[in-house]
Amino acid sequence: MTTLPVVGAAMPLDDVEIHRAWILEKHRDLELQSFVDADVLNGDWAPLAARARKLLDGYRGRLGIHGPFWGFAIASQDAEIRAVVSKRLLQGLEVCAAIGATQMVVHSPYTTWSYNNLDANPGERERVVEFCHLTMREAVRRAEDIGCTMVIENIEDKDPHIRVALAESFNSSAVAVSIDTGHAYYAHGSTGAPPVDYYVGAAGNLLQHVHLQDADGYADRHWSLGEGTIQWRSVFKALSRLQSNPRLIIEIKDKSKVPASAAYLASIGVAV
Repeated sequence: MTTLPVVGAAMPLDDVEIHRAWILEKHRDLELQSFVDADVLNGDWAPLAARARKLLDGYRGRLGIHGPFWGFAIASQDAEIRAVVSKRLLQGLEVCAAIGATQMVVHSPYTTWSYNNLDANPGERERVVEFCHLTMREAVRRAEDIGCTMVIENIEDKDPHIRVALAESFNSSAVAVSIDTGHAYYAHGSTGAPPVDYYVGAAGNLLQHVHLQDADGYADRHWSLGEGTIQWRSVFKALSRLQSNPRLIIEIKDKSKVPASAAYLASIGVAV
């Protein structure tokens, strides 16, 4: 990126209604958080999709959703669990097809435990990748068909490279990498992982999505940007080296502070 990037945000539809003018002002990238729960995906979500289309009438930004993640990992050894996870991912992609979303966030299978134990058992690294492929293969095909990319977000990942290798292993335009700044900062502060900008460097041009949240390096705070201690200038300097133009999505708990978070980034000269 050679010019200052325009940041977007993640929010449910109720908050899209509140922040609609701010979103459409610059056609900011948007990630909808209304299609995460299994109860929603198993039910009649068509009215939610219709509401999304109505709210975003005239919107020309890049639209995505946060995919389902509660209660499962994409690398289960249990075939029956994998079948449920595959179903959830496919349900999320059907939402994407219905509303024109071109990106869906999924969660990394790697944990803090993984970092210390994957090499304790021969072949374990390869088995995790195999289980992910078994879980995601139908979803990857469906994502390719509808022009959607699943971006794998770091959760507990201590090694910033391992998730990137997983995404690369699919050899598909439908699988790429996401970074959550607060998760990376937790891993840095609490588990000895590298700093946040190293995660950006490790992802390189496979990075297509970033959750921007501030934190203290201890917990997953999702504070407004500027309220924590993440070194934002170093993060955006690393982002400026990329050619992949990742979606930069403010993901904070207090949605009323989304415009203030964008204003903070503007005040330090890294984004608008």
